[in-house]
Amino acid sequence: MEKAAAEISESRLKAKRVTTVGWGLFFVWLGIVLMFKGGTGLILIGVGVISLGIQVARRYIGLESDGFWILVAILFVIVGIWELFEVKLPLMSVFLVVVGAAFLVSALKSGSTRD
Repeated sequence: MEKAAAEISESRLKAKRVTTVGWGLFFVWLGIVLMFKGGTGLILIGVGVISLGIQVARRYIGLESDGFWILVAILFVIVGIWELFEVKLPLMSVFLVVVGAAFLVSALKSGSTRD
């Protein structure tokens, strides 16, 4: 029983470290982009890449990655590229619908696994 508790504690510590590194990278990236007036597109691309990197790191160190955050990260990259190239289509509306749908699917999926 103690071994299982130790493994859970170690997993939580790993997850906390990955999260802390992710937040650190986020603030460094945000500061750099703002310092050099890079714009919203670069901010979004960086946030997406950082979020994808966090999920890859979680998988690499033996933690479960989260499909929802992988989807959100990919969307951040897409919207960032969209913004960077100033495409004139209502992507933000599509983005919001997809994110909302992902929340709903995630909630329904997690609710169906409990019995």
